[in-house]
Amino acid sequence: MSGLQYATLRDQVSALRAKKVSATELLDQSIARIERFDGQINAVVVRDFDRARIAARDADAALARGETGALLGVPVAIKESFNVAGLPTTWGFPAAKGWIASEDAVLVARLKAAGAVVIGKTNVPISLADWQSYNDIYGTTNNPWDTSRSPGGSSGGSSAALAAGYVSLALGSDIGGSLRIPAHFCGVFAHKPSSTLLPRRGHTPPGVPPLSSFIDLAVVGPMTRNAADLSLATALLAGPDEAEAVAYKLTLPPPRAETLRDFRVLVLDSHPLAPTSDAVRAGLDRIAQGLEKEGAKVVRRSDALPDLVLMAKTYMTLLTSVFGADIPEDVYQATRTALADVPPSVDTLDVMRGRGLVLSHRDWIKADRVRSSLAARWSELFRTVDVVLCPVTPTPAFPHDHTPDQRARLLDVDGKSMPYQDQLVWPGIATLTGLPATAIPMGLAPNGLPVGMQVVGPYLEDRTPLHFAELAETAFGGFTAPPGYA
Repeated sequence: MSGLQYATLRDQVSALRAKKVSATELLDQSIARIERFDGQINAVVVRDFDRARIAARDADAALARGETGALLGVPVAIKESFNVAGLPTTWGFPAAKGWIASEDAVLVARLKAAGAVVIGKTNVPISLADWQSYNDIYGTTNNPWDTSRSPGGSSGGSSAALAAGYVSLALGSDIGGSLRIPAHFCGVFAHKPSSTLLPRRGHTPPGVPPLSSFIDLAVVGPMTRNAADLSLATALLAGPDEAEAVAYKLTLPPPRAETLRDFRVLVLDSHPLAPTSDAVRAGLDRIAQGLEKEGAKVVRRSDALPDLVLMAKTYMTLLTSVFGADIPEDVYQATRTALADVPPSVDTLDVMRGRGLVLSHRDWIKADRVRSSLAARWSELFRTVDVVLCPVTPTPAFPHDHTPDQRARLLDVDGKSMPYQDQLVWPGIATLTGLPATAIPMGLAPNGLPVGMQVVGPYLEDRTPLHFAELAETAFGGFTAPPGYA
């Protein structure tokens, strides 16, 4: 069983089927690593070991009968924000402590149906609204690469669990980079799917009916340590919710190219609204040069690229409207009063941040029309390129900063300060118009921390960025274990 803590998902499945390891032994290894390391990481905050042992024994019995479920006997971790029957779902809200879900989210049910063994749930920030993962119920999750730094958020518990070798597959979600930023900070892989690809039912705040209603901008998706595992997990989890499957079924197109030399690639390493660190830009440049050596067609600019400033402002408007729907009434009214005399502006992100919280439906419709026009621009761009490579966020993992008001936080970018919330501009590139984006490692920064990038693809062509990620991992390298965890 030596080495299976960092084995790929597929290798773990193969070892189980070949009876080189039992599901019980694999689970015991996972539990042992959690008990050894999680005192310093605090990633798996809801442990379901007793039921996991029962599930592992059932998996061993099924394997003995010759059954071959896609994930039969493999331990997996679930982000705390997904409902798992019999376990708490709080989203970090102290008032929700003790609320127990009565049924599984769709993605959880699909994992269980494939034979996966759920070990527990991973930590999140309150309301899933931070690039750190801490709350008053479960405490702070630390980055295995440097425990003084964030593992990312809001899927930071999942990324830390993968990097520490607890599991080979974890679930996450993303509305402001919450899959991609934790992957980037911890050196793992994640896929933000096209907006309608994976069903979200059961990924709902505590006490909210687990309906399959559309939540603007939000998606759910898998996280792994390997690109091929990410493709496997996405294919397993994708497809319409049962209520919608009566009308249609999923048929994703194949990747646009089979080899790196056949890909047309646009590389973006700077944004007009946010500085980007030298470490991130150097990583992208290394990949770009490597792609050119492989024979890929690489360009650094395109006239067809949508206006990045307009994208950021539109995204920020729609995103803050989503979060504004859940703010307390007194805060909402106070914000309306404070902004009453602020004239509409398209010149600063600051005004748009605040105005989004009190957006009228009329203004939301106007912003949505802008989004539609930008989506059309992306479609035009993807006539000339197959993928867009760009940063996930401006820097590697930053030190913990729990200043209550995020607007007061600053991010250090090579000695220059930028507003903490302006990190949204890079994730927003894919999120605004529902594009798929695969986060992959690019190596280590000079300070020894992981650096990643996102591979953005055409809408509903998720297999294109996923396959590109597999090829890039083979050519340029992928996950490496943090020091002290191998």
